Amino acid sequence: MATAVVTGASRGIGRAISLRLLECGYDVIGISRNPQNNPIEHPQFTAVSCDLSDEAELNRIVPLLQIDPSVSILCNVAGYGVFEPHEEIAAKTISNMVTLNLSAPMILSNALLRVLKFNEGIIFNITSIEALRSSKFSAIYTATKTGLRAFSQALFEEVRKSGVNVVSINPDMTDTSFFDNLRFSPSEEFDKRLEAEDIADTVQNILEMRNGVCITDITIRAQKFAIVKKG
Repeated sequence: MATAVVTGASRGIGRAISLRLLECGYDVIGISRNPQNNPIEHPQFTAVSCDLSDEAELNRIVPLLQIDPSVSILCNVAGYGVFEPHEEIAAKTISNMVTLNLSAPMILSNALLRVLKFNEGIIFNITSIEALRSSKFSAIYTATKTGLRAFSQALFEEVRKSGVNVVSINPDMTDTSFFDNLRFSPSEEFDKRLEAEDIADTVQNILEMRNGVCITDITIRAQKFAIVKKG
């Protein structure tokens, strides 16, 4: 049975993708900081606890992932954002955001690339609509997501002959816990926001395409747009 590694698997987009891949018959290794808070109970699911914003923690789990010869999917989903004036963001916050949003996907791709080549697998990097535009109070988040999208495109050119696909998925505002600690959130109106399951649908649709055809970059948006400001 083929195995998928999914980061951020305990909630939001990562959880939705994990559940969808389980439905599709994959074994799933789900990495998250606190998997016990929102467990996935499934015989083909293995939870791995790791704070991917901590490089020491990240390096600890890499050898554990490399021993599985069946990995054919890597979904880099985990990430977070802080949207404040740049001079007000703590240096540690900047470092953690860069590590989680950008360095961790690069390191995990590096660690699993040989087995992904052997299995002609696929890497999904969940970026953001912010990878395609520039918004105020979003300099660090935009930089990390733009960097992840550029990494995806360059890596595809490097590995395409080996049968590996690398996909950037760039979602607009999606109704998840990502916004819990932010000053804004998506609209409650269904046609003005995305659901995590919309991203899972996209992953499944790409996996079901015929061999030899690749989608390498896809942007998903609600038909309409609205932001709800808090407080």
